[in-house]
Amino acid sequence: MKAPAFAYVKPASLDEVFALLDQYGDEAKILAGGQSLIAALNLRLAAPQVLIDITGLRELAGISVSGGKVRIGALTRHRELETSSEVRRHLPLIAQALPHVAHLAIRNRGTFGGSIAYADPAAELPACSLALDAQFVLMSASGARHVPARDFFKGLYETELRAGELLVSAEFPVLQHGYRSAFRELARRHGDYAIVGLAAHAKVDGAALADVQLAFFGVGATPVLARNAAGPLEAKGLPALNEAQQALEADLAPFDDINATAELRMHLARVLLGRVTAELLAGA
Repeated sequence: MKAPAFAYVKPASLDEVFALLDQYGDEAKILAGGQSLIAALNLRLAAPQVLIDITGLRELAGISVSGGKVRIGALTRHRELETSSEVRRHLPLIAQALPHVAHLAIRNRGTFGGSIAYADPAAELPACSLALDAQFVLMSASGARHVPARDFFKGLYETELRAGELLVSAEFPVLQHGYRSAFRELARRHGDYAIVGLAAHAKVDGAALADVQLAFFGVGATPVLARNAAGPLEAKGLPALNEAQQALEADLAPFDDINATAELRMHLARVLLGRVTAELLAGA
């Protein structure tokens, strides 16, 4: 299919972006990487009146480390994240996740902010942001506000972004001493969206785990922090794995679709929890 007719504007400044968002409201769509939006347009799942291309706003791109935080600009491409030494050093969870994001051609064009704002529940970066307690910087003509990742994802493709707002960056705490990350996902083929995935981050001291963050994706309308499953692991470590796996019943509400049944998704979530817990404790 072909995309419906729309106007195209490439603003030269954020002020122009906000003016266009104010003018067109819900009839506008932001073009960042376009790896999801163009497909939606061609399938006529989206029919905006105007496409606002922000790819020329280079101030929205890049990775920087300052004051104990890593800032990732919304227009930073997946490939830049994947090859960044700063990301490998300070955000190893994201470095582990990036090779699983689609295919190289898509990672060359897709952007961090596009993935977060699109909020696909089977995408890797929203779950990593949740596990790492990221703060998203949302900006409008009236100023900026910071929204924690745990409050940003509201429902299927729904976020905390308000009318006239733009996601401009994310801020992550740098990796603290004693913390480790682990990432696993199960998909039919490499590059496909995950049937189930898990982004995990925890403090590890020998065989003990603390501050365990288990962000599952592909099992609901948003990425999900499995707090009930984290409890036994924090209290007893690996010997409590079976208890933690059973506790996933209280955390997750998987669904049936053409790729897997809800029952299979729950089974795979338990499998991933076992693998990721062992990986965290092994320091792999």
